[in-house]
Amino acid sequence: MNSPTTVYLESKNHYPILDGLRGVASVLVIVFHVFETFTGGNRFIQMINHGYLAVDFFFLLSGFVVAYAYDDRWDRMTTWDFYKRRLVRLQPMVVMGSVIGAALFYFQTSSAFPLIAGTPVWKMLLLMLIGCTLIPVPISMDIRGWQEMHPLDGPAWSLFFEYIANILYATVVRRFSKLVLSIFVSLAGCMLVLYLVLGPQGDLIGGWSLDKDQLFIGFTRVLYPFFAGVLLSRVGKLIHVKGAFWWCSLLIVIVLSIPRIGDEHHLWLNGIYEACCVIIVFPLIVAIGAGGHIIDPHSAKICKFLGDISYPLYITHYPLIYIFTAWVVNNKIPLGIEGMLVGLVLVIASIVLAYACLKYYDEPVREWLKRKVFNYQLPR
Repeated sequence: MNSPTTVYLESKNHYPILDGLRGVASVLVIVFHVFETFTGGNRFIQMINHGYLAVDFFFLLSGFVVAYAYDDRWDRMTTWDFYKRRLVRLQPMVVMGSVIGAALFYFQTSSAFPLIAGTPVWKMLLLMLIGCTLIPVPISMDIRGWQEMHPLDGPAWSLFFEYIANILYATVVRRFSKLVLSIFVSLAGCMLVLYLVLGPQGDLIGGWSLDKDQLFIGFTRVLYPFFAGVLLSRVGKLIHVKGAFWWCSLLIVIVLSIPRIGDEHHLWLNGIYEACCVIIVFPLIVAIGAGGHIIDPHSAKICKFLGDISYPLYITHYPLIYIFTAWVVNNKIPLGIEGMLVGLVLVIASIVLAYACLKYYDEPVREWLKRKVFNYQLPR
């Protein structure tokens, strides 16, 4: 094992277009959840229908960025150094998401969430503390009624699987040759295709409950895209396209907004579409985004802003969605002008909340943690 280091290795230059694309996908996730509120759980009438695939896009982006950032640094850091760096980057906002979820919990009382009204404060606070650790809770500890492994902040389930993928990368996969990694990714891709085409849903919805079926969905969703991202980084075959950010953004919007393909009798049709998105289109977008350059200063500012807020936006918006869902269900609000106006306010409020969390909490806390954990000194 490498000897421990107390020196904080400076972050490499980012791919600004990929940062911006992460932000575009995060905004689409919120829009997807707003429209989802009006479907009554019917996935066949959802608008922005494939918005949940943004999570799979995030996994692929993460794998690409992690490999780019760390593949050539293992002679200067230990596995624990890697874990600490990832925790410093991700964990502060996990804590904030859980705290915000707890603060807004009792404002979400609704028939859509049948367990909230009967949940004592002590139990909610206990779940908040557990949520701050990202440890998933069993269905028996549900306090909402949706059987989420993180009932105060639903999207934290994807961070749980990302942590697992990071552990697999650090302990095993980083040692794989390109050939072995290619075989591993191919097998994970086969598992993804088989589930989508032959499985019971024809889509990748799921992964947020602590039971065997949902865990299988979660692992199916993370293994191919994350490690395909690692492989893409190692292969290094990037695509150079003028205006890459805007073309990639348009492609993401189109891919995630396509109506569901097929009906409940032809689930495999939608499965083929989603398999093509995750296995072909998403790597293509990342290859174009990583190979592109930003010349226009306005585009650079947009990418930076979207990249900065992308993670805080994703991890903090859902408590507001819970409130929105309760309002829609309690007042029987249809998909119309009123619902869309309030939904638009929710999107704006989510962005403002994410930016506030970034500037007044996430960035200062991460700088403090770097100084404490790595003896990192801010540049003068």
